Amino acid sequence: MSSSGNMSSLPVFKGWRSRGYLPHFEGGIIPQAITFRLADSLPAEKLTQWREELAHLPKNREDVEYRQRLEEYLDRGTGCAWLRRVDIAGLVENALFHFDEERYRLHAWVVMPNHVHVLFTPEEDHSLSAILHSWKSFTSQRANRLLERRGDFWQAEYYDRFIRDEPHFQAAVDYIEDNPVKAGIGATREEWPFSSARLRPAVR
Repeated sequence: MSSSGNMSSLPVFKGWRSRGYLPHFEGGIIPQAITFRLADSLPAEKLTQWREELAHLPKNREDVEYRQRLEEYLDRGTGCAWLRRVDIAGLVENALFHFDEERYRLHAWVVMPNHVHVLFTPEEDHSLSAILHSWKSFTSQRANRLLERRGDFWQAEYYDRFIRDEPHFQAAVDYIEDNPVKAGIGATREEWPFSSARLRPAVR
């Protein structure tokens, strides 16, 4: 796990890519903050409702409000929340570790009951979309076997945000590692078992 993002010189951006509804920014070797969630964690009608309610706002403001609502909803642990199971949360965390320092550099992560936040930097020739596909494909197959079920495990889409500078990088780390405390399911960030915070010195 790398603790910094090497933000002193920004690399050349690769550009935007769209898969389904959400656009994704393929930034090359630049830190990215990613959120992906379980398939049943948020009803589609709720997303539609929020878009309708926020449609009167300027686009930038609409996106901020939409994401805030989404993250607050996910923090309730809605849906089956399969990631509450230690074996499945461990499976997901180990998948993040597997290609660390090979295909990407992990900086921060947390496995929540129904979603995952990750801050990482792709290595050269490894795209954001390919990395996410690898994580989700492997873990969905293994998790479904453990659960003795079939069907979608992860929501097809994910949310990404490229990191602009060092303050933004540190804010992303803090947001990710504080998520269990904010959601009311952990007393301190260091206590949560599936998070990068437990590997850092407990200095606040």
